[in-house]
Amino acid sequence: MPTISNYRGVIPALSVPFRPDLSIDEADLRQFAAGLIRYDRVVALMTNGHTGEVFALTPKERAEVTRIVANELRGRRPVISAVVCEGISEAIEHAHMAKEAGAQGLDIMPPHHWLRFGFKPEHVIDYFSAIGKASGLDLVVHVYPAWTRASYSSELLAELARVPYVRAFKVGTRDMNKYGRDLRAIRAAAPDKALLTCHDEYLLASLVQGVDGALVGFASFIPRLIIDLLDAVEAGDLKRAMEIQFTIDPLKDLVYGGGEPTGDAHARMKAAMVMAGVIGSGVVRPPTRLPSGAEVKQIEEALGNAGLLRRNAA
Repeated sequence: MPTISNYRGVIPALSVPFRPDLSIDEADLRQFAAGLIRYDRVVALMTNGHTGEVFALTPKERAEVTRIVANELRGRRPVISAVVCEGISEAIEHAHMAKEAGAQGLDIMPPHHWLRFGFKPEHVIDYFSAIGKASGLDLVVHVYPAWTRASYSSELLAELARVPYVRAFKVGTRDMNKYGRDLRAIRAAAPDKALLTCHDEYLLASLVQGVDGALVGFASFIPRLIIDLLDAVEAGDLKRAMEIQFTIDPLKDLVYGGGEPTGDAHARMKAAMVMAGVIGSGVVRPPTRLPSGAEVKQIEEALGNAGLLRRNAA
């Protein structure tokens, strides 16, 4: 069975197909996950990220999504499940549920109250250490944007890199000066830890700074293009990388609208994935709403221009 310590490559953060009654569409999710691991450079799959509408799922449903994906993969790739909790006890409980469901790693998002009130560095170290010790699973540090109060300093990231349970960093700094400092600080502290961009909306700019891959929701939608982009960057073929990014740009703009990922962006990507034949259901859970009207026409046009349109919107 592959180990989750091989984070170097592309890791799609999965969307979750829902039925019209808002229940999880297990058959569609299985087919979706199986399709993604056809690509050799897809080294793992992540469940329960923002792209997976994690905040719309109950704790039991989060574990169920992980169980479905892990069962479908049958050890062919590791599964990472995100943990989004407010305190250590709750996080450990969710970590155990994810482990029992088949997860081999955990993506640890900052507790929401850190976004409001901030934190002390020792809070962060205690949080990660407790989850790692209790679960025995590899941990991925989910780095939030620099403008949030849950942003980790470069010095704190270096300290996290020395925590033995931490194996990778999903770096979403979204301030390119700090992004560069963050990468250098982690590398200096622990060169063996994997650095992964999660800058869906500007992949090339973040990939060329020496990272090991990408952990992005966008890879659920266009894995081939993102793999080709990573290959070109690693080969030092900047001209080819720019050509691929130019192909990605209209798709990126239709999903993210030139800004950072939002709930609406995930709904637009889901609609595009249905039209591209990636998933069968574009249903989203309230309060998120699917695009309509002019937005749908723009998605169809962008997919058509990219040669990805398989199905027109109903």
